[in-house]
Amino acid sequence: MSILDNETIKIILQFQRNEITEHLVYKALARFGKNEPNRALLEKISEEELIHYNIWKKYSQEEVKPNYFLVWFYALLARVLGLTFAIKLMESGEKTAQTAYSKISSQVPEAKDIYKQEIDHEQALIRLIDEEKLYYMGSVVLGLNDALVEFTGALAGFTLALQNSHLIGMVGMIMGISASLSMAGSEYLSTKVEAQGKKPLKASLYTGIAYILTVLILISPYLIFSNHLWALALMMILAVMLIFAFSFYFSVVKDAPLKKHLIEMLVISLGVAMVSFTIGFAIRKIWKIDI
Repeated sequence: MSILDNETIKIILQFQRNEITEHLVYKALARFGKNEPNRALLEKISEEELIHYNIWKKYSQEEVKPNYFLVWFYALLARVLGLTFAIKLMESGEKTAQTAYSKISSQVPEAKDIYKQEIDHEQALIRLIDEEKLYYMGSVVLGLNDALVEFTGALAGFTLALQNSHLIGMVGMIMGISASLSMAGSEYLSTKVEAQGKKPLKASLYTGIAYILTVLILISPYLIFSNHLWALALMMILAVMLIFAFSFYFSVVKDAPLKKHLIEMLVISLGVAMVSFTIGFAIRKIWKIDI
C-alpha cells in the first residue's frame, strides 16, 4: 500500500465518519421498520455502510467515532416525516461528494466502486421502500394545496372587507372546519370510485387532517394580533414558509426540482391572495361596510 498524503487521509477520515454514522442510522431505522421487507432492506444497507467503513479504515489505520447527533436527527426525521424522506435526504449528500471520491481514486482503487455503490445500488434499494406516508401523499397534497390556495385568498379578502382580526379568525375557523370536512368527504368518495388500492377512509383522514392543520396555522395570526394588517402580513409569511417546507419535502421524496414546484405554488397561492385582497377592498368600498 502506497503512502497517502495528508489531504487524502483527511478525506478518508471524513468518509469513515460518514459511513459509520450512516451504519448506525440505518440500524436505528431498521428497529422501527413497520414491515419485514423494509426492515431487511435497512439492515442490508446498514451492513454495506459498515463494510465501506472498514475499507476506509484499512487506509487510514484509525478508528473514527460516529456523529451521534446525526444518528438521532435522522431517526427523528424518519419517525415524523417518514423513512423515505429521511433516507433520501441523508443520501443526497453522496452526490455532492463525487469530487472528493475522484480526487482520491488514484491512490485508493476502491473509491470508485464505493461511490458507484453509494449512488446506484443504495438508491435502487431505497426506491423499493414501501411506506404508507408516501402512498397517501396525493391525499396530503390535496388537503394542503387546497387549504393554502383557498385560505390565503379568503383571509386576504376578509382582512380588507372586515378589518377585525378576531372576527376574521372566527370566520376563518368556521370556514376551515367546514371545508376540511367537505374535502375529506370528497376524497373518500373519489378514492372509492377510483379503486387504486388506497383505503377511502384513510385517504379522507389524510386529506382532512392536512387541510385543517394548514387552516389553523394560517388563521393563528388573527387570533394573536389585534391589528388586522399585521395579522395579514404574518399569515402571508406563514403561507410562504408552509409552501417552502412542503415543496422541499416533495422535491426530496419525489426527486423533483425544488425551484419549479416552489415557484408554481407561490405564484398560485399568492396570486389568489392578491386578487382576493383587491376584491375585499372593492366590496368594502362599493357596499360601504364599516365594522
